[in-house]
Amino acid sequence: MKAIKSLKEMVSHLENLAVNKKIAVAVAEDDNTIGALIEASKAGFASPILIGCKEKIVKLLSAENVEPDAFQIVDLPDQQEAVTEAVRMVKEGEADVLMKGLIGTDKFLKAVLNKDKGLLPPKAIMSYVCALDLPKYDKLLFISDTAVLPYPDLNQKIAMVNYSVAMAKRFGIEKPKVALISATEKPNPTFTSSIDDTTICKMADRGQIKDCVIDGPLDVFLACDKESIAIKGVETPINGEADALIFPSLEAANTFYKGLMLFGGGELAGLIQGTIKPVVVMSRSESQKSKFYCIALSCLMA
Repeated sequence: MKAIKSLKEMVSHLENLAVNKKIAVAVAEDDNTIGALIEASKAGFASPILIGCKEKIVKLLSAENVEPDAFQIVDLPDQQEAVTEAVRMVKEGEADVLMKGLIGTDKFLKAVLNKDKGLLPPKAIMSYVCALDLPKYDKLLFISDTAVLPYPDLNQKIAMVNYSVAMAKRFGIEKPKVALISATEKPNPTFTSSIDDTTICKMADRGQIKDCVIDGPLDVFLACDKESIAIKGVETPINGEADALIFPSLEAANTFYKGLMLFGGGELAGLIQGTIKPVVVMSRSESQKSKFYCIALSCLMA
């Protein structure tokens, strides 16, 4: 498989595969969400199941000139009932993907994490991986964790690496280059995560982490810019060609990606990882295009 280097290429790849996945949308009463789902349905890779207040959903569909009977609608005006039903449908195999609509993230994730009825297996680590499409980088850049783990410990960081590698491989990247990001390339007790980075690299050397080339700590320049390798004279197998960046904290990763989205013209597709099926969680302020790409990613990973 030829490596997919942009989010547009990901969409074309899905269309060529003739993939079609059922998306259970909890509280599907948001115009950007509805617009993205309509676009994904027209592209042929998604079949939305809209769960929420039917009256509101029908109005949104009508505003997009779509007949209400074009999609399956489950009339549950109560938000708690809607998210519970969406999770149930995914857990029991009636849908392939769970997506957050116009509902608070806390309430949504509480249903996902429910010990008996949720989607996270026992002892599994939940994390978030996203693919960034950047005008000044010649391929997609996978980053973690932008949304779930505030200060990942060693085991959580290992999970973040494995999830990022698994996602990159779905994009046709046979052996992803993974950079463990810090403020400097030198391990420093001041930055406790950089000590974990050296442990992770040793684990990879011993074959405990597979299917990737990994190095760290590295700063973003050494991870993603070949010229910086020559300037600093630092030898690293990443060689300024990282496929994935693993950040030391949610705060760092979130600030990094939002800056690139706002000032760098980036586009994003991201997913919750660790759950039994893909889970799409996006801010209500995200654009329709970003939500469309997240839906496409979920169908690729389902």
